[in-house]
Amino acid sequence: MANNTADLNVIDLPNIDASAIQAIDIESLIGTHDPRHPPKILVLYGSLRQRSFSKLASEEASRLLRWYGCEVRTFDPTGLPLPDAVDADHPKVQELRELAQWSEGMLWVSPERHGSMTSIMKAQIDWIPLSLGGVRPTQGKTLAVMQVSGGSQSFNTVNQLRILGRWMRMITIPNQSSIPKAFLEFNDDDRMDKSPLYLRLVDVCEELVKFTWLTRGRSAYLTDRYSERVESAEELSQRVNQKSL
Repeated sequence: MANNTADLNVIDLPNIDASAIQAIDIESLIGTHDPRHPPKILVLYGSLRQRSFSKLASEEASRLLRWYGCEVRTFDPTGLPLPDAVDADHPKVQELRELAQWSEGMLWVSPERHGSMTSIMKAQIDWIPLSLGGVRPTQGKTLAVMQVSGGSQSFNTVNQLRILGRWMRMITIPNQSSIPKAFLEFNDDDRMDKSPLYLRLVDVCEELVKFTWLTRGRSAYLTDRYSERVESAEELSQRVNQKSL
């Protein structure tokens, strides 16, 4: 796992204070029989603009997550159709769903548009089903939420993303990041400048990794519910996939 100045240079983290950043103390977070492979984190961003600040923020976060020892994959929403406009066997839909199943934690980064998350962000989440054959692909996985804004600081989008995370039965970490006037926070090299906003982004990444190590080895137990033990897997699949209410 990366944890020194040389590693900071390799991963290209020029704004990080090598004397202050700390590698994750894994032994403080996991049990004897918990998995020890690198946490698998899926990153989603919510814009298709050529210079997308949500994508730039997600790239900053991805570098940090890799330094903290994670395996990171990012889904490119380009070409993803609107929910229900095509069958679920569409290649982009299948790619997204396979990544969701692969992941052990997620980072969602959306612009705020008209006081809300973008339709591009929502479409990605809507294509991730609550259930696949009775198995919930997001249940018990960790989630961190971030937003970028063109104007003053707002928390509308991160609050909405939290609601969605709860609906998807994810463990949403307490910390979050909201970057106002994002066009002022990223330089001509498309890197985020060092600032209190950047420090918060680092905090979010560190906390996401800690919570993923802490919970992933026991997520099945944490989400084991009486009502679902009563109901068979077949009954559950029929109920959550019913065509009408």
